[in-house]
Amino acid sequence: MADDIVNRVANSKLVTFDLEDYYPTGERVLLDISNWLYEGIVLREKEFRAYVLSHNWSQYQNQYVAVNCSTDAIIPAWAYMLISVELQPFSKLTVVGNLEALETVVYQDIIDNLDISDLKDKPIIIKGCSKKPVPLNAYSMISSKLKPVAKSIMFGEACSNVPLFKRK
Repeated sequence: MADDIVNRVANSKLVTFDLEDYYPTGERVLLDISNWLYEGIVLREKEFRAYVLSHNWSQYQNQYVAVNCSTDAIIPAWAYMLISVELQPFSKLTVVGNLEALETVVYQDIIDNLDISDLKDKPIIIKGCSKKPVPLNAYSMISSKLKPVAKSIMFGEACSNVPLFKRK
């Protein structure tokens, strides 16, 4: 006589998209070059090049590297380029900036190369909670990528979501 409880979420056509599923493995490293500068603020080319030559670049094997300077020093573009050239054989990816910028670039590449054709005309919920450091920018990027194909886009969980877009 009692009605069975029906899980409408499980029976719906709603597709959950979790950015955490795309989080690539690999250590993230912040390389602060301020110690390579005279008094932490002046880049002297000869001394800087000596630091670059003597640095053990192989320690960044298969790592994601963010190169930055924690002081207010003005670093010329060639200095970051020189470091990138040395890191290229070892790191998975090198960016100039902090760890958040690194994660954003990682996700930009992932999202740009994502095949979403199977999501055409489907209601999609972008999962909001993650245990991994998914950058805020990734949510914006995936929303923009999904909008042309999705029937609707929501954010959060199926039981409690925020509608973002619905095709008319």
